[in-house]
Amino acid sequence: MTKTIGILVGSLRKDSYNKIVAKQFAELLPEGFEAKFIKIDDLPFYNEDLEVEGQIPEAWTRLREDIKGVDGLYFVTPEYNRSIPAALKNALDVGSRPMGSSVWGGKPGLVVTVSPGGPGGFGANHILRQSLVFLDVPTLQQPEAYIGGIMNLVDNDGHLADGTVKFFKTITDQYIEFFNKLTK
Repeated sequence: MTKTIGILVGSLRKDSYNKIVAKQFAELLPEGFEAKFIKIDDLPFYNEDLEVEGQIPEAWTRLREDIKGVDGLYFVTPEYNRSIPAALKNALDVGSRPMGSSVWGGKPGLVVTVSPGGPGGFGANHILRQSLVFLDVPTLQQPEAYIGGIMNLVDNDGHLADGTVKFFKTITDQYIEFFNKLTK
């Protein structure tokens, strides 16, 4: 039976490096796994006042159903002001509500942060991990995935350097091993 890995990309920019990285990770999934990109760019900000029968935004319902339908999660995000983008945080909040109905719990996760700077989104990586602990998303610890200097790793056609792809394959292999241990 095929397992589905939901991929959430924190960057909304059409040609973002994060989307290039996320697509590469999707391509590296082994046989028996498939990727599903989860749309987050159209989610209204979470507001409990809208959590009323007949008023719940369609985009919220779609996100919740999409997350329920996947077996694991990849989070690929840039760092904004030492944190994660508002769109990604909003997706976490929407999926965690209403209270007691979170769709996140128990799904093995992978956090990948991508940055033009040297630290590779270190702050965003750890901020996101804090939220995932609360949301009960067990997250791969090693190898850590801080992808710094991304503009030096991608050519003009959007292809990643071979050494980078090899590193992504190592991360993917470790994630699949982690996933299989947790979902036996």
